[in-house]
Amino acid sequence: MEIKVKLSNLRTSPRKVRQVIDLVRGKKVAEAQSILLFTVNKSSSPVLKLLNSAVASIKNDFHLDETNFFISEITVDEGPKLKRWHPMSRGRAYPIIKRSAHVALILSEIKLPESKIKKVVKPEARNPKSETNPKIKKTKSKKQKIKK
Repeated sequence: MEIKVKLSNLRTSPRKVRQVIDLVRGKKVAEAQSILLFTVNKSSSPVLKLLNSAVASIKNDFHLDETNFFISEITVDEGPKLKRWHPMSRGRAYPIIKRSAHVALILSEIKLPESKIKKVVKPEARNPKSETNPKIKKTKSKKQKIKK
């Protein structure tokens, strides 16, 4: 099962948000929360709020245990830019671009590997025709070189 949540128009540059996102990509939910809690970065708190929102929807909407989930995909896209101008001397103006970001988070359930899942296999009846006789061994014959 996958849980998708989005954060739109975060007033931080996407480049700065990607630094935080790369720390938690592929981690379990509890590990990602602890990393984001102790990360000293402006964009870590909105990403932590987004993750906590996804965990709350897992608990309340789907009634599942959040320990079985991990961050399978997390992306940052560029949002709308606010364009401002800074006046300078002699009538010039320098542009100021205030960037924003959109964050998309997908949590997926952890699937157990095949080796951890116990399978009950019934023993098949022995078929003597299909089995080879273990007493008979095939030997390789040595070829002799013919001299001319």
